[in-house]
Amino acid sequence: MNSSPSSVFPLFDVLVVGAGHAGIEAALAASRLGCSVAVLTHNLDTIGQMSCNPAIGGLAKGHIVREIDAMGGAMGLNTDATAIQFRMLNASKGPSVRAPRAQCDKTAYRTRMKMVLETAPGIRLFQGDVVKLLVNGEQQATGAVTSLGCAIHARSVIICSGTFMKGLLHVGLQHITGGRMGCASSSLSADLAMLGFQVERLKTGTSPRVNGRSIDFSVCEIQPGDTPEALFSYRSRDILKRDSEPFCTLNTWGDENFRMKQMPCWITYTNQTTHDIIRKNLKFSPLYSGIIEGVGPRYCPSIEDKIVRFAEKNSHQVFLEPEGRSTEEFYLNGVSTSLPYSAQCDFIHTIPGLENAQLIRPGYAVEYDFCPPTQLHPTLETKLVENLYFAGQINGTSGYEEAAAQGLMAGANAALKTLGKPSLVLRRDQAYIGVMIDDLVTKGTDEPYRMFTSRAEFRLLLRQDNADLRLAPLAFEAGLITCEMARKAEDRKNAVEEGIIKAAALKHEGISLSTWLKRPGNDWTLLPEELKKMFHVEHLDAIATDIQYEGHIERQKKQAEKIIRMENKTIPSDIDYEHVHALKKEAVIKLGNIRPATIGQASRIPGITPADIALLLMHLQKRSRQQT
Repeated sequence: MNSSPSSVFPLFDVLVVGAGHAGIEAALAASRLGCSVAVLTHNLDTIGQMSCNPAIGGLAKGHIVREIDAMGGAMGLNTDATAIQFRMLNASKGPSVRAPRAQCDKTAYRTRMKMVLETAPGIRLFQGDVVKLLVNGEQQATGAVTSLGCAIHARSVIICSGTFMKGLLHVGLQHITGGRMGCASSSLSADLAMLGFQVERLKTGTSPRVNGRSIDFSVCEIQPGDTPEALFSYRSRDILKRDSEPFCTLNTWGDENFRMKQMPCWITYTNQTTHDIIRKNLKFSPLYSGIIEGVGPRYCPSIEDKIVRFAEKNSHQVFLEPEGRSTEEFYLNGVSTSLPYSAQCDFIHTIPGLENAQLIRPGYAVEYDFCPPTQLHPTLETKLVENLYFAGQINGTSGYEEAAAQGLMAGANAALKTLGKPSLVLRRDQAYIGVMIDDLVTKGTDEPYRMFTSRAEFRLLLRQDNADLRLAPLAFEAGLITCEMARKAEDRKNAVEEGIIKAAALKHEGISLSTWLKRPGNDWTLLPEELKKMFHVEHLDAIATDIQYEGHIERQKKQAEKIIRMENKTIPSDIDYEHVHALKKEAVIKLGNIRPATIGQASRIPGITPADIALLLMHLQKRSRQQT
C-alpha cells in the first residue's frame, strides 16, 4: 500500500493529473461545481496542446463537441474563438450524420485554453511528473507524489495521462521515450500495475509537417471553409462577435487577442510512385518489422497500412492543412507514418504540389500504456480504487473530442461524489457521450476507440443540432451550467416546438408546410424568403428535421423507452454470479469481470444472450422475495 507523505499544499477536492483535452474539461467541470481543483501536468506550456491534427470535430466527433458545450465545457467555445476554417460535413446527407468540423490555429487554441484554465475559480496549476498515487488502507485514492517528492493530497484523483504512460516514439527503426515528440514519458503505469490494474499497450501516430512556402498550391484542389461558419458553441453568438473581415471576439477571455479569419485547406493525392517507395521501405517500418507491439487505430491507418491493406488503390487523398495564422507549417493529413526520415522525404516529394516540400517535422508512431476500461464504473471511477477516475487515452480512446468528453464526465462525477450528490451517467439514448462510455465500460476495447455515428442506435435523437435541448436540463440539474444557459436552451426548445406547430398551419404550394417538407426532395432551403422569415434562421434546421423524420424519431423514442426500463433494473454490487442457477460458465465469467450496474448494461456485454438475462432476472426476483 502506498504511503502518504506530508504536503505543503492544502487538501484539494479534486486532483487532475494531466492537462490535455481530458484534463482541461475534468478540471473545469469540477470548478463549475464549486470544488477546489489541483491540476498537475509535466509542462504548463503545453496545456491543451494539439499533438496531432490541429482540428476539432468531424463525423460523430462534432456531435460530441456540441454535447460538451451543452454541458458547459470549454472545447466548443475555444474552437470557435481560434478556428481558421469551419465546415459542416455531410451537409447534403441525412441530419443524423451531419457534423461540424473546424481547423484551428494550433498556438492560439493552446494559449487561449491555458488562460481559461488559469482564470477558472478554484483551480491551481502545478508543473511536475507524477510517479505514484497515494492510496490509503481502505483502498481509496488520496493524492499523488511527483518525481521531486512533492505530495498533493485530494479527496479524489483523475488520471488524464494521454499517450504519456511508458510512451515510446518510433521513426523508422529508431525510437526514443516520450509521450509526444519533445516531451518526456511517464512511469505512472508501473504504479497502476502494482495497485492491481490491468495494463496493456496501444499505438497511434501522426503525420509529417512541411513548410507552406515550399508547397506548389497551383496543382492542388482548394477547399474553402463554409459561410456562415458552422460554430460549435451555443454561447458563441453571445460571446463572439464579427467585424467586417476577421472573426473577432469580445473581451470575456481577452479574446481580442484571438482574431481569426478563415483560411483554405488544400487537397492533393498520392500516386503509384509514392506507393512504390513506401513498399520498398516497409522493411524499415517499425509497424512491419515487429518492433511495435501495440495495436493501432483501424479507422485511422498509417500510409503504410493503406498501401498494404488497399493494394488495389492507385492513389489516396492528402489534405494540406495550415497549423495557424502565425506559422507556415502545414499538416499532411492522410499520410500518418513512422517510416525513416529519408523515406518520408522521398515519398512526400512524389506527391503533386509537394515535389520541393521542406519537411519540418517527421511523422512518427507512439506506443503507450492504457488500462482496459472494463475496470471502470459508468461514472469512470475505477472499481479497484475508490475515488480514482480515468479519462481519455488511458481508457483506450483516440481523439481530442473523445478525451474531452470523458474528462468532463470524470470531473463532474468526482466533484459530485465529493459534494455528496448523485452521480451523472448519460444513457445511450441521451448522448453520444453516453454511447461511448457505455461501450468502453461494458465492452472494453482492444484497439484505439473512435466514435462513429454508426455506434449509436438512436442517431436521429442524437443530432448535432439538438445537443443543448437534450443535455442542458441534465447539466443544469447537476450544477454544470448556469440558470441563464438552461433558460436559453429551454427558450430554443419552445421555439422549435412552436415552429413545428406554425409549419402545420402555414400553406405552401396548396398544402400545409409540414406536408410539403415531408415530400422527398423538399427542404427548407428551397422555401421562398417570405416563408423563411416567419421562422428564426437558427431554428429552421431543427424544425424541418423534426417534421421530416417525425415517424422515424417516434419509433426511436419507443425503442429508447424499452432500454430505459432495462436501465432502471439495477443489479446489486455484491451479487455472486456463481449462484445464479443454470447460468453458463461464459456468462458467469463475463458478468463477474464487468460487474454491470444494470440489466441493460448486462444485456450489452458481448456474448451475453437473452437466455442469460432471463436467468439473471429470475435470480434477482428470487433474491428480492427472500429479502422482504
